[in-house]
Amino acid sequence: MAEYLASIFGTEKDKVNCSFYFKIGACRHGDRCSRIHNKPTFSQTIVLLNVYQNPQNSAQTADGSHLGNITETEIQEHFDQFFEEIFTEVEDRYGEIEEMNICDNLGDHLVGNVYIKFRREEDAERAVNELNNRWFNGRPIYAELSPVTDFREACCRQYEMGECTRGGFCNFMHLKPISRELRKRLYNRRPGASFGGHRGSSRSRSPPRKRGRDDYDDRRGGGDRRNFGGRGGGGGRRDRY
Repeated sequence: MAEYLASIFGTEKDKVNCSFYFKIGACRHGDRCSRIHNKPTFSQTIVLLNVYQNPQNSAQTADGSHLGNITETEIQEHFDQFFEEIFTEVEDRYGEIEEMNICDNLGDHLVGNVYIKFRREEDAERAVNELNNRWFNGRPIYAELSPVTDFREACCRQYEMGECTRGGFCNFMHLKPISRELRKRLYNRRPGASFGGHRGSSRSRSPPRKRGRDDYDDRRGGGDRRNFGGRGGGGGRRDRY
């Protein structure tokens, strides 16, 4: 019996543990789920909850129509800037990142989630502890360890092929890709790094940005980068959308 229970753990056959939480680190039922969400005590992966705000979604009216003229190019530029800022800040401060993915879903349990897989579990633990005391773009960061280790199992294959009929409310990850140029730049950050990984992920070591005194301003709430700040205040630039 013990071997059988171990073999079905986290699968659809498991009637005790939530398979969705095990696969994607989130469940549409939240605390109301009838199955157990086994939150990890250690993991390589962390999730920053509801951090990314897609300007295409925030510029919609109640009837779903769009406000203003936001082009696909502007949306991609906005996303690339967000991705690079999060990636470089987190890696420079906490440790080497193996993979980073951002959800473009609309469901409350996945919208704007940023998943970051570190090479070392101790780096992930330290990142969670410190990020929960920081702000991004004027909003507090909520970070936690995630059970997700294989993003191929967590993502929606139909979305990757452009065939998902459930749209943004799909219960599997819709991973928004970064531009090819940014991927190359991020993957070349480390000497000897090879170009590759999941289509939604990146690794990096671009030439370090020259920093001024305003970049290191956590205590005053200004943030050590444009959008990051300490718990004492938000700070940072406003998005242009």
